Amino acid sequence: MRALVACIAALMAISLASFTPAQERDGTRVLQTRHAFGQLLERLERAVEANGLGVVATASASRGAAARGVKIPGNAVVMVFRNDIAVRLLAASVPAGIEAPLRFYVTENPDGTATLSYRLPSAVFAAHRHPEVERIARELDPVIEKIAKDASGG
Repeated sequence: MRALVACIAALMAISLASFTPAQERDGTRVLQTRHAFGQLLERLERAVEANGLGVVATASASRGAAARGVKIPGNAVVMVFRNDIAVRLLAASVPAGIEAPLRFYVTENPDGTATLSYRLPSAVFAAHRHPEVERIARELDPVIEKIAKDASGG
């Protein structure tokens, strides 16, 4: 009986030690911030530029709803990339181009703060299994992480 209990305990310890939240497994990062939605969005846009990428576009359901007189919590998808990287990416793999631009998602929380979510480029481009695409993604990972850190203030 002791052996069975010890075996079960060991298996549980191994399971818990190897547990990784789904967000971490798929390369998604979620940062809770102390910033209000509009403030985080502005900080993100400045961080993108300061770290050598450009904002390609911003899509916001909350802004669209506000234009129709409907109030919903703030949200915006900020798409970022840089043309020279896009050219390298497409030279390596035209199908990988569907993953560009990379995206950050800013959402307003009920308490007035905002959350910043994003996926690491290495996760975004992983399905393409191409050495040069993987190299580009690895180059972009620290840039995206730095943008997120700068924007979130942490």
